[in-house]
Amino acid sequence: MSQFQKKQKHEVSVFDKSRMGGLMGSGVGLTIGFIFGSWQIMRHGAGPRGVLSTLSRIMLGSAASLGFFLSIGAVIRNDAPMSSYHAQFLESSPILVQTRHEGFKVMQARWSAERASEQK
Repeated sequence: MSQFQKKQKHEVSVFDKSRMGGLMGSGVGLTIGFIFGSWQIMRHGAGPRGVLSTLSRIMLGSAASLGFFLSIGAVIRNDAPMSSYHAQFLESSPILVQTRHEGFKVMQARWSAERASEQK
């Protein structure tokens, strides 16, 4: 085996996509559940279950529902393979890394070209 091997592109499995969507949804759901659960406890009181039990129930309910829907959404969104147009666009448009001064010069050149085309 060579020391310098080409990186092989492998496609992410459907399970990995679903798991990532579920984890992101659960994280967002826990946060939203904490915010709205705290608001509900402050507004209406904790009730007979207590503060911690009520807050954890709301947080886990939000995490479960958002995690479920985002895991399904992640699979549906990434279900179709990339079209040839999009693949060609991604390969043909490199990311330019410039200094702030170089970017400003490019922007000035574009503006002057635009002004010249408007004056004609």
